[in-house]
Amino acid sequence: MAYTPIDKSSDYFNTKLYTGNGSNNTSITGVGFQPDWVWVKARNIEYGHKLFDVVRGQGKRLSTNDANAESTVTNELTSFNSDGFTTNNNNGMNENNRPYVAWNWLAANGTASNTAGTINSTVSVNTTAGFSVVGYTGTATSGVTIGHGLGVKPNMIIVKNRGPDAANWQVYHSFLGATKYLGLNENNASVTSNTRWNNTEPTTSVFTLGSSGDVVGDSSGETFIAYCFAEKQGYSKFGNYVGNGSTDGTFIYTGFSTAFIMVKSTSSSGQWFMFDNKREGYNPENDRLIADVGDAEADPGETDFLSNGFKMRFTSGNANGSGVSYIYMAFAENPFVTSTGIPAPAR
Repeated sequence: MAYTPIDKSSDYFNTKLYTGNGSNNTSITGVGFQPDWVWVKARNIEYGHKLFDVVRGQGKRLSTNDANAESTVTNELTSFNSDGFTTNNNNGMNENNRPYVAWNWLAANGTASNTAGTINSTVSVNTTAGFSVVGYTGTATSGVTIGHGLGVKPNMIIVKNRGPDAANWQVYHSFLGATKYLGLNENNASVTSNTRWNNTEPTTSVFTLGSSGDVVGDSSGETFIAYCFAEKQGYSKFGNYVGNGSTDGTFIYTGFSTAFIMVKSTSSSGQWFMFDNKREGYNPENDRLIADVGDAEADPGETDFLSNGFKMRFTSGNANGSGVSYIYMAFAENPFVTSTGIPAPAR
């Protein structure tokens, strides 16, 4: 049996809960590292998702629940810090007495130039965790390649045109392959098209783009951001499953106890359901958030977070419809077996 290279998953991904205080210069601490990608959502009200990263820079916000161009904001995330981030007084991230969740990923705590593709990119890469943030400028030309810096083939790529026009979020997943795509801000089934990934699988160094303005721009000079993930044993998993429509749902093996999952139906329409192990703790119930809408968290039914995978205990077509195919991304709380071959303790 091969063991994980990452014994402490929270060194690379961590969910942070906090309550807003309505004040400026509020430091959100307890993340455990300086994050390079921060995704924030108000938990109990219909506010939009807030996404920030080190490549675009602080004060540049995107939202997964819409196709809008990037916004420049001065009162949301104002800095990435050694143990979290700083925010000012605003409803979306720091309203007084409002509960929030922040999902945080570690890349390189800095940026570098990548010249592997036909278009140069700016990247922040963590090869240990299999994660990179990639910025590039589109040329409105199909067949171009972008360097991702991971050194291995990505399992999932999320791309957003930063503007000036509205553009849908585009998702590549290795289960679907490069002939299909999903929209992160949409609830549609997967779409077969060569206009997103040019029917070309990503390699260990680059991913390829088709002709759609959503990935290369309608005119030269539009800027883009991509979040790239490569699976790491015991830490992350990007797979698929088929729902059974039962309260004793399909068991999905990941090889670790789960800290975060996002699932999406691919064979039918359905929303991007998100769960984590912090908002409701063990076997979460009232903690479904949805990436493609700004709804408050709600209770679709229990989700079992197990020592080596997860299982849906509800029958929603968004995550466990009978015969429905799903893709997922998952990050670990603990590996099932550590780097030394020792089984991780059960909860």
